[in-house]
Order: sequence, then C-alpha cells, then structure tokens
Amino acid sequence: MSGDRETLAVYDCRADDYAQRFANRDQQGLDAFIAALPRGARVLDLGCGPGDAAARMQAAGLSVDALDGSEAMVALARDRGVSARLAFFSDPLEAGAYDGVWASFSLLHAPRRDMPAHLAAVHAALVPDGLFVVGLKTGTGEARDALGRRYTYYTEPEISQLLLDAGFRVEARAYGEGVGLAGNLDPWMVVTVRA
Repeated sequence: MSGDRETLAVYDCRADDYAQRFANRDQQGLDAFIAALPRGARVLDLGCGPGDAAARMQAAGLSVDALDGSEAMVALARDRGVSARLAFFSDPLEAGAYDGVWASFSLLHAPRRDMPAHLAAVHAALVPDGLFVVGLKTGTGEARDALGRRYTYYTEPEISQLLLDAGFRVEARAYGEGVGLAGNLDPWMVVTVRA
C-alpha cells in the first residue's frame, strides 16, 4: 500500500465497513487469474484489503503472500486465514518469486511519480511469463476523495504505456464502473499483462 497517512487512516478506521460492503463481491478478472495459474503457484496479493481475493486464491490451491499497508486490513485478512503482513508498495519484493501478482484497486493510491518504480518492482518479482492483473480507476490527475483517500487516475493509453515501459505485454483489458466506499460511481479498468 501507499504510505499516505490519510489514506491508511481511512482504511484503518473503516476496515470493518469496507469488508462488509464488499464481502463476496465479484472481483473483475479474479476467476480468470486463478484459472490461468497451476495449482500450487505462488502469488502475491498486493494491497489485499480484508483478504477476500487472497482467501479465494488459497481455496483454489494457490500459495498466497498477502500485503497491505493498513494494520486493520491485515488483521481482517488474518482472521480469514490469510497469511497477510503489513507492507508498503515501496518495500522490496523478492525477485523472481511469483507466478502471479494481483493488484486489485490498490496501486491507484500510489502517487503517479512512483508508479514506474512500482511496476518495475512487480515485473522483477515475477517469473518469466508471470501474470499480473492491475485494477485502477480511470480518468486524469490526482485527487483525494470525500473520505480523504489519495487517488491517481489513469487513461487506458497512459497505463498501457507504463506497463510496456516496465517490460510487460498487455493481454486483456476490461472496463466498468462501480460504487466505492465513498459512495461515488466511478469508472474503472482492469488490465491483464504478462512479464
């Protein structure tokens, strides 16, 4: 997670609300991510939140490392049987360790200037041809939402170029919109790439 104090404070304060609001939601691309990896594959849930996706990955037979910058979210994930730990996007990742990395609407909290380094770190953490799925809100600029969380918005060409620059090749894109914790209807995209 981003080390932004205000963003983390919101997640620490609203962790239970977040977990209840989004429990058992259909996470765009998760089923395809799981299906694309062999049983026992090692994966990273980068910004795991309350651990819903990580728990589903574990139940499907994947070996999951889960990270989040919110202490409350890490506690909720652990309560679900997920081996989660407190970490930030800037913390080093083990090189060549993962068959897949799942970053569902987490990297959007990182400042734009840091995104190239974060994507390079994810690329280095993947095995050759490793799978990476990233979900982001679409738009332009950086802003705080009504709750005070920091967001960086991306256009499809912009994030595609950043992913290409980091050494990924784009396989698929999905688009939609949804209501988040702040109550706004926001457009989003999920991009699936290979290292």
